[in-house]
Amino acid sequence: MAPPLLLLTDITLTLGGAPLLDRASFGVSPGERLCLVGRNGSGKSTMLKIAAGELQADSGTRFLQPGTTVRTLAQEPDLSGHATTLDYVRAGLGPNDAEHRAPTLLAELGLDGTEDPRRLSGGEARRAALARALAPSPDLLLLDEPTNHLDMPAIEWLERELASLQSAMVIISHDRRLLETLSRSVVWLDRGVTRRLDQGFARFESWREEVLEQEERDAHKLDQKILREEDWIRYGVTGRRKRNVRRVGELAALRQARREAIHNPQGLKLEASGTGLSGKLVAVAETMSKSFDGRPIVQDLDLRVLRGDRLGIVGSNGAGKTTLLRLLTGLDKPDTGSIGLGSSLSVVTLDQQRASLDPNATLSDTLTGGGGDMVQVGTEKRHVIGYMKDFLFRPEQARTRVGVLSGGERGRLMLACALARPSNLLVLDEPTNDLDLETLDLLQEMLGSYAGTVLLVSHDRDFLDRVATSILAAAGKGRWIEYAGGYSDMVAQGGGLTGGAMSGGGGLSGSAGPPGKRRQPANAAARKLSFKDKHALEQLPKEIAAHEAEIVRLRARLADAGFYNRDPAGFAAATVSLTRTEAALTAAEERWLQLEMMRESLGGN
Repeated sequence: MAPPLLLLTDITLTLGGAPLLDRASFGVSPGERLCLVGRNGSGKSTMLKIAAGELQADSGTRFLQPGTTVRTLAQEPDLSGHATTLDYVRAGLGPNDAEHRAPTLLAELGLDGTEDPRRLSGGEARRAALARALAPSPDLLLLDEPTNHLDMPAIEWLERELASLQSAMVIISHDRRLLETLSRSVVWLDRGVTRRLDQGFARFESWREEVLEQEERDAHKLDQKILREEDWIRYGVTGRRKRNVRRVGELAALRQARREAIHNPQGLKLEASGTGLSGKLVAVAETMSKSFDGRPIVQDLDLRVLRGDRLGIVGSNGAGKTTLLRLLTGLDKPDTGSIGLGSSLSVVTLDQQRASLDPNATLSDTLTGGGGDMVQVGTEKRHVIGYMKDFLFRPEQARTRVGVLSGGERGRLMLACALARPSNLLVLDEPTNDLDLETLDLLQEMLGSYAGTVLLVSHDRDFLDRVATSILAAAGKGRWIEYAGGYSDMVAQGGGLTGGAMSGGGGLSGSAGPPGKRRQPANAAARKLSFKDKHALEQLPKEIAAHEAEIVRLRARLADAGFYNRDPAGFAAATVSLTRTEAALTAAEERWLQLEMMRESLGGN
């Protein structure tokens, strides 16, 4: 096995009196793609900072292979001190890096390199930081939420770019589609402890449930053993005093083990407060048009939104998604045409900027409106501490200022405020920003059972697939096209994203292919799959499965701490075999992907 590029061992870190990381460990080998997952506040970003050498742990070791080049994408990149975005990206290049990569990547990301970093939007700053991280083609990439503030074309471009790199990667992301496409291994950071799964993210959620179920069984067995010992203490034979003393000591040890056992934290509870049903027609647009400074945002749109619809709105940054939301809810008036709203509408809006949150207010005052300790949730009143717990806030956070909450905590607070208000129309503008995977799962379930109508703007493809009943996509020059089903259904129907601020800005505009796949050459359709190609397409999945099984077997052998001492030659042979098998797996996967793309381009022939 090739020596790891990065190895973190028994990392411990305590913040605010409670251990955030408790002997957490993971390693990254050359070319490995690993995703780091866990709930908001579990310490993922902290772990990544320790990996990058930006933060010192209380204890544990960090090993970085000498000569390894590392580049980091932080959640909030700092572009200060640079005159232009091109200067910022070039400052991240090493002496042997190709300088042409800096302007090329900026162009691909819709920037020309002359932008003033002080005037960049959040999305533009994110794209510049991505260009800086990717330009050197480093040995190891540490990416913290790389899709935040990116629009759909940029996310799909990033997915393709990362898939084409040879760099090892550690990725923190809430974007399931990105993780499923890129990851080969998963490290789960949960209650300060790391667990590793040497399979892709697609297997993670079922594996996580298996782990939690085993924890529950172990806790139940421990409880039963404590009960038996307590019964023996009360009613057992008292003549054997020495044995009694020993059993009492064992019972104390069992109770201590039960207290110290890590517990699966209480789950988030999401339930929207309903009100009476709206009319059957929620919104009807007829030849509706809206322009700003001569640029069409909406052009001759005809649309009917019915009660119970979940309408997903997608498009590039600047395409006018938020403006369209305001038109559909009556906050803005169209220049021409009309928008009619249904009867008995009760609208609740969740905005992406968290603008309605006062950073100086406490969490408790934000939920109660500053009126005591009770929260009005629909038609009932609840104590603020109990309602906070439903959204994974601790009682001691009641007096915490909103300004010091993490992005994920602010996202949960916005959800708590929005879902407490009665509604039959939810307007969600980028609700998935900064939310962890568990919260996203519950939000999806809540929206699925919500009795009202949902208007949703999101760049999360998996979220749209799970929630939306139809997609309204920007088609350029103010045109919007509705597709039945979710995002994947839109792609299957030939839909793509154009228009918006990035049109003509390089490789992102007009990105319409399925996620993770490159466009085929224009002459691809003129070719046919040969018999040899068809046979390979049938056999490669079996070959890939065999390689994966062999890799698991070899890694298990090499994980044996005494293997090297018992058989140094066997250890060396197993290491060489693992390296060859991993290379064969990569080659087989790339060959299968190439053939599958060719087959799809030929219409399945």
